[in-house]
Amino acid sequence: MKSKTIPGVISLLLALLLLALSLVQLSVASPVNGALVVINLVLIISALLACSPTLPVWRMAAFAITLAAGTVWLAWLPLSGLTLAAVALLAVVSVQRLARTTLPASLVASLSGLWILVFWQILVTAFAVPQVILPAPLAIISALVSSSGMLMGDVLQTVIKSVLAGYVLGSGLGIVVALLTDRLPFLQRGLLPVANLTSTVPLVGVAPIAVMWFGFDWPSKAAVVTLVTFFPALVSTLAGLKSCGKMEQELMYCYAATPRQSLLSLRLPEAMPFIFSALKVNATLSLITAIVAEFFGSPTAGLGFRISTESARMHMPVVWSAIVVASVAGSLMYALVVRLDRRVNFWHPTVRGMS
Repeated sequence: MKSKTIPGVISLLLALLLLALSLVQLSVASPVNGALVVINLVLIISALLACSPTLPVWRMAAFAITLAAGTVWLAWLPLSGLTLAAVALLAVVSVQRLARTTLPASLVASLSGLWILVFWQILVTAFAVPQVILPAPLAIISALVSSSGMLMGDVLQTVIKSVLAGYVLGSGLGIVVALLTDRLPFLQRGLLPVANLTSTVPLVGVAPIAVMWFGFDWPSKAAVVTLVTFFPALVSTLAGLKSCGKMEQELMYCYAATPRQSLLSLRLPEAMPFIFSALKVNATLSLITAIVAEFFGSPTAGLGFRISTESARMHMPVVWSAIVVASVAGSLMYALVVRLDRRVNFWHPTVRGMS
């Protein structure tokens, strides 16, 4: 009978070796840093607790507590390369062990992100990296809290007004034009080549023109988002309408189905996975477009405006906090579209495989 392998066994052995070398190095140093010695002993206990194929709950909790305690304590002391490398290996082991449990994958991703922030904070603080180059996570969180009211106004200006309006208009027009193009053959020769040009128009060239046409407020940004999101929706919808099998179309013909009945009962449902693929692409593309468009003229609000003005003032924690807010908003928008996709296309093999 095969014995169960311990996940991350090589990382655990290397971590124990590095911690032992760190203790030897500290023991010959003068004066001896007692705090670092205690941290190394705590981390050794943490590594030994993880040396088991299956961890009971109490042992997993003890491993997490000792590792967290050693890491937090290490962040307040001078940098020790060997100890920090051992913590990095133990962090990898913690993610591997959590991934083997039945907990949601989002918790594993959250733990990975938390470790990245921890090492980011430790390294930036230890090497005294200037905030202009890379601010520490705690400085970004502080700026996020102190500027929360201002950033909420920026979210309202950029996401609620510019992005949502342009996203709905661009994606909706792309789907409608695709349906008309599929129904009217002359549009495939006359309109489709012109629509293809929208994908080649540079954003930096359109944004200033949109500002001159629609003003400095959110309608100009919504117009640019509409232009950028139009082409993916058009192309994906056309590809989906053409993806129906010949046998299914002949069956609808044998049932004497009208073109409208064939569209609603067969071709449009078949095109839904393609349409939602475009909607997911447009969910992130629209936010990026709106932020870039705000660089070319905006009122005194907006995530793009905030990033541009605060970077000119060298207030980099505020810039990074605006980037964090934009990332969260884009992730939430993408997650909503994915959730709607699973509800609508529950019958599709890819969605069934994800569930």
